[in-house]
Amino acid sequence: MERRSGSTKLAPAGFVVEHAEIDTDCVFLDVRATAVSATCPCCGTSSRRTQSRYLRQAADLPIAGRRVFLRVTVRRFWCDAVLCRRRIFAERFGPDILAPLSRRTGRLETIVHHLGLALGGRPAAAFADRLMMPVSNDTLLRVVRRRTEQPRDELAIIGIDDFAFRRGQRYGTIVCDLERRRPVTLLPDREQATSQAWLMGHPSITTVARDRGGGYGEAIAKALPHADQVADRWHLMENASRAFLDAVSKSMRQIRKAVGSTIIDPKLLTYAERLQYEGYQRRQEANEAILELSKQGIPIKQIVKRTGHSRKLVRSVLRGQRSDVFRVRQSSLEEWLPWLDSRWGQGAHNASALWREMREKGFRGQIGVVSEWARRRRLAEKADQSALARTPSARTIARLMTLARDDLSKSDALLVAAIESNVPDLTFARTLIANFQEMIRSKAVAKLDGWLDHGKASLVGSFANGVEKDIAAVRNAIISPWSNGQTEGQITKLKLIKRQMYGRAKIDLLQARLIGAT
Repeated sequence: MERRSGSTKLAPAGFVVEHAEIDTDCVFLDVRATAVSATCPCCGTSSRRTQSRYLRQAADLPIAGRRVFLRVTVRRFWCDAVLCRRRIFAERFGPDILAPLSRRTGRLETIVHHLGLALGGRPAAAFADRLMMPVSNDTLLRVVRRRTEQPRDELAIIGIDDFAFRRGQRYGTIVCDLERRRPVTLLPDREQATSQAWLMGHPSITTVARDRGGGYGEAIAKALPHADQVADRWHLMENASRAFLDAVSKSMRQIRKAVGSTIIDPKLLTYAERLQYEGYQRRQEANEAILELSKQGIPIKQIVKRTGHSRKLVRSVLRGQRSDVFRVRQSSLEEWLPWLDSRWGQGAHNASALWREMREKGFRGQIGVVSEWARRRRLAEKADQSALARTPSARTIARLMTLARDDLSKSDALLVAAIESNVPDLTFARTLIANFQEMIRSKAVAKLDGWLDHGKASLVGSFANGVEKDIAAVRNAIISPWSNGQTEGQITKLKLIKRQMYGRAKIDLLQARLIGAT
């Protein structure tokens, strides 16, 4: 079917449609430029003298489910400038309309670019094919790379953090403009020298938000000594919670004495607990050997060589963080224990029946958890005990000690009370951590020095010493409105883009999709 048409909006701006041909799945539009003159690309002289014409074909946006091809009549002009090195030139239509040598119009190229940014290579190619704009996955990625533009704004306040190309093996660095809320660049590694070299090229930076790990602090101090460093508040809160958990781990021996679980009768243990107890005895032998070597003044490096254990394990033993008997994990049964105790007291001793009742009330655990609890309860009753004395894990104790007293069950409240009365150092550490977190929330920077004096002599002394070493950044974190939260959000977006490409994206493509998209 052929139709003749005059000026129409079917063609891009600056073109007029002379003829239209509609095929089964394609539409061909014969178009020409409306301008009567063209400008020489070398000297900029305008010319009206036409030398010749030729046809050029380019794809355009689809119409009514049909692909559209423009058959453009391109004119060649004479250049009348005496000093111009070109005598004949072809008219140009502009990169937003139809770029030189391009097989797609500017508006179609924009759609292809956005598909590549949003979906990557193969997913975008499949989606473009369904939209009647077929393009290969390699072409999509080439368009994304070609149209990437680096931000050129002058930087003043930035955030810097690392991200994983492959967790535990290779890492990179992301830099974000916190004022404009967008990423600026990706660096190929997280080495101090790389970050320092990039920072030295941006002397206008006055504030840098960072986390407390890695060598970013030293790189900033060397490259931008005038810049204020701001430690990330979320990481400070998380580090404080981790410090209290470590304090609980160090105090597990005292906690077991406080709750009366220092003596364990193997006859009252279930099969799984017996295996864990035997493993605990083997760990105790290794722990005693490591502690004996340490008492002799042997350094950690030599202890590692003599015992064959890892450096991490040796350090945890010397810090008292490897003393759990059963290595108890958080159980889905904990919040149901008061209800189970009451039902057991009423005579309901069938584990399957108890599990079915719990399922009706919303319990999502398996029957084996309830059966294990019932078996342990029967063993305790045979031994004429109200319950087997068993200390919860360090993580569970840390959680119970930091919960409000009104949110605890009766048994948990008794456990916390016993720990508070018998392990005062741990109670003092909890108070210090609570004060530190409240200091950050209320921005009470005046209390920091006093907190450090108390913290260095407590169970959280290691955390307090780390805060003192990074005191300027911590102080700025309390009073500054800036933090590294925006950078963490961009890292989450970067992970999504990386997973879309099955984790195989190179840094230039990651940068094109993350930074080019903004």
